[in-house]
Amino acid sequence: MIISNTITGGHWYTRDGDPQYTQTGINGKERPTTLRDARKKDLVPSVTTVLGVVAKPALNLWLQKQVIMSAMKLPKSPEESDDEYISRVIKDGQETSRQAASEGTRIHSAIDHYYDEKDPVEAYAEHVDGTVSTIKLAYGEKKWIAERAFAHEIGFGGRVDLHTDGIVLDVKTKDFESESEITNFDENLMQLSAYRVGLGMPNAVCANVFVSRSRPGLVSIQEWTPIELDRGWEMFLHLLQFWQIRNNYL
Repeated sequence: MIISNTITGGHWYTRDGDPQYTQTGINGKERPTTLRDARKKDLVPSVTTVLGVVAKPALNLWLQKQVIMSAMKLPKSPEESDDEYISRVIKDGQETSRQAASEGTRIHSAIDHYYDEKDPVEAYAEHVDGTVSTIKLAYGEKKWIAERAFAHEIGFGGRVDLHTDGIVLDVKTKDFESESEITNFDENLMQLSAYRVGLGMPNAVCANVFVSRSRPGLVSIQEWTPIELDRGWEMFLHLLQFWQIRNNYL
């Protein structure tokens, strides 16, 4: 059983690197940008949109576990049909997944607030303090640029969490109680490899910053080697070409 991830959607950028995540519909309301919109406006897909063509076994396994856990806690009522019960269990599991994603987004936003010098988000002070202190310990005092958007001439764009001279960081939130529970995937490698090229920093040091949702203050930095990053860029290039051909977007 594979459960698709409906939590995230595609992002688009102009050729100048301006985000175009939404469009104004004929009814005057905002709606997500579609492939059709992108064709009309000559937009480029985000790195994460391109990476969406790759299977994510770990994510699918996690989503499946949420549904199984829902089934374990939700008894089937006598008047329910099997299909009705299954639908209710899946809906409950998807809601748990959405809540986890929303919590991750709030933590991420609180970290962004710190680096953008905005008012602190007190509810996530431990997550922010742990992130800031861990990054300082690893890289010293730096002037970090947060959430910079870009577009590359070969047809992809993105928004980078944090970067400074020679360093690119991507923040990930997940549930973990110790660093030994973290697995860094090729998807993360390809994302950072594309980001450093997109920023015009092809030799930058790249690392994922894992921030625990379940244990506030616990943060782990996992740095990729130059050889791994070169491999990640080659993989991403092939995926970009596949995405372009698949969508007739050359």
